[in-house]
Amino acid sequence: MARNGGVLLVDCLMALGATKAFGIPGESYLAVLDALHDTQGRLDFVLCRHEGGAAFMAAAWGKLTGAPGICLVTRGPGATNAAIGIHTAMQDSAPMLVFVGQIGTDMTGREAFQELDYAAVFGSMAKWAVEIERVERIPEIIARAWKTATTGRPGPVVIALPEDVLTALTDTPPLSAPAEIAEPGPLPAALDKALAMLAAARRPLILTGGCTWTAQGKAALQGFAEASDIPVLAAFRFQDCFDNHSPVYAGEAGVGMPPHVRRLIAECDLLLAVNVRFGEMTTDGYSLLSVPQPEQALIHVHASDLEIGKIYQPRLGIQAGPNAFAEGLRPVSGPWSDWRKAARAGYLASMQAPAQPSPVDMVAVMDHLRAVLPEDAIITHGAGNFAVWPDKFLAYGPRARLLTPQSGAMGYGLPAAIAAKVAHPSRMAVCFAGDGDFQMTCAELATAMQAGAQPIVLVLNNGIYGTIRAHQERHYPTRVSGTTMQNPDFVMLAQAYGFHAERVATTADFAAAFDRAVRSKTGALLDLDISPEALTPRQTLSQMREAALAKQAG
Repeated sequence: MARNGGVLLVDCLMALGATKAFGIPGESYLAVLDALHDTQGRLDFVLCRHEGGAAFMAAAWGKLTGAPGICLVTRGPGATNAAIGIHTAMQDSAPMLVFVGQIGTDMTGREAFQELDYAAVFGSMAKWAVEIERVERIPEIIARAWKTATTGRPGPVVIALPEDVLTALTDTPPLSAPAEIAEPGPLPAALDKALAMLAAARRPLILTGGCTWTAQGKAALQGFAEASDIPVLAAFRFQDCFDNHSPVYAGEAGVGMPPHVRRLIAECDLLLAVNVRFGEMTTDGYSLLSVPQPEQALIHVHASDLEIGKIYQPRLGIQAGPNAFAEGLRPVSGPWSDWRKAARAGYLASMQAPAQPSPVDMVAVMDHLRAVLPEDAIITHGAGNFAVWPDKFLAYGPRARLLTPQSGAMGYGLPAAIAAKVAHPSRMAVCFAGDGDFQMTCAELATAMQAGAQPIVLVLNNGIYGTIRAHQERHYPTRVSGTTMQNPDFVMLAQAYGFHAERVATTADFAAAFDRAVRSKTGALLDLDISPEALTPRQTLSQMREAALAKQAG
């Protein structure tokens, strides 16, 4: 049967299992939009308000589901607007396919209207960037893109779609089913050596993260760690990879690293790193392990050989998927019981903080949320000092999820929460957002309204860009520049988009307001009155300034 390239592309995506696509329409891919007219209920197009928001939604979908998030954007400005989500998906190791309209092949190289060389633009930002030059090759390239996005270290793939390729007719059949690619498992000898190294250690530590875990794989790693009494850390913003209620869980190795986590990494004599890339935040600026050869014995397990030895040379590198590796582990024992107990005690102590000097005290807010959030809640946030609250003061059980950008991209939280509600309408999705962070993508409230995917949004409103203000106070005290904001009325804004919305002026008002937010059928936004003084849980803005001035004077 003859079909045009747009129909062929959509048929291939449905055969691979795609059910949702996020995007902004563009004249450069009208044939794809036309094909999506006939797939409602099977492959739905979620209409967004900005390509950056659409790309964030697709990146969050990939992180949440393990299947590639699909993003559709137009050429030139549409593609460059989407770049923030592509970069975020890459740093998160989240599977994602970004389809970009492109000029016709007869105009290539003339700098035609909105022309870009996408391989050049996204070559260092995406896992693969490719342009489909013939309609007959659509199934081949889509299949390869899907496989590339989901295997090894997952990541984003950018596929450019020339207009004439999409409108050309072909009798090339679409894909009929996805390829089943088994997760690579560890060689028995390598697994035996890893277990022997663990058994010989005195202060072993497990570090885990990544997007490709299954429930069975996470349970297997938890069972091994608990049976072996070995403490476990989550890599930066991957707290949901391991049950935080487990007696072996010891916290997150990320930005704002607690002292006990820093000590654990620095003082362990063996580090078993499973499914993690060694980023700056997890290593405290690459200072906790020496580059390229750590003093700690390192066992690095990853499905991609490109990650093993990229920064740190391991004593033992094992190319294996995390689930297959975890399911092959057998308990070990050693003289580290006190080490594990101290690690857990450090984590529990880190969850406590003094009352905050703020109309709404986030310590009390987090105490309440820990008590009332459902076990399968999906928590999202973007970037800013406010992120310390969901990152460091919530405990994520085996059914909870955390969607947050390793790239430090502001504005991610709201689109991610919308994507979560699209994927799981019956689950509670709660977005934490700073006032600056929220305004990066607040127009996506319209997407939520139109899609019927309305989360609960907590806006921590302190009138400043908190992270940058903190840096200013520490390095340029009293010289505030470019970090104070005048904000709109967030309650009226949210109500205009059909959300239930309230201003929460005191700590005592929060519990009842959150209950009303939960009961709202149209999502909710709570505008929390946060003092700029409450910039971090344990140091006020004034204390930062005073410490910096004393250092300058001394």
